[in-house]
Amino acid sequence: MDRHEVDWEPLREAAVRMTERAYAPYSGYPVGVAGLVDDGRVVAGCNVENAGYGVTLCAECGMVSDLVAGGGGRLRAVWCVDGRGATIMPCGRCRQLLWEHGGPECLLQTPEGVLTMREVLPQAFGPQDLYRT
Repeated sequence: MDRHEVDWEPLREAAVRMTERAYAPYSGYPVGVAGLVDDGRVVAGCNVENAGYGVTLCAECGMVSDLVAGGGGRLRAVWCVDGRGATIMPCGRCRQLLWEHGGPECLLQTPEGVLTMREVLPQAFGPQDLYRT
């Protein structure tokens, strides 16, 4: 999918709506994310903090859970925002999730513009690496 074929604004709007559902009582930093699936669905997630901090779930974790619970598929485009609606970059763990469920050609809206996951996570470790001998 070409970056110009994606209708980005509905993804941003869905991501912003998800920030309103975030559970961020400790950091006060709500995050929302939305992704376009290869079958046309939009999946979304928000961060869910925990007093144990280390078990906090990033918004991308929730989005991938929404993807899998909704029947699976592949992410084609993703946009992640903070509580002000500003575009933010997913953390390292979440970049790995996006690679796993979108692959190298999945498009990511970043603070510097649209990039493929191949550009965001060069030399990524993926499922294919588990089967190398």
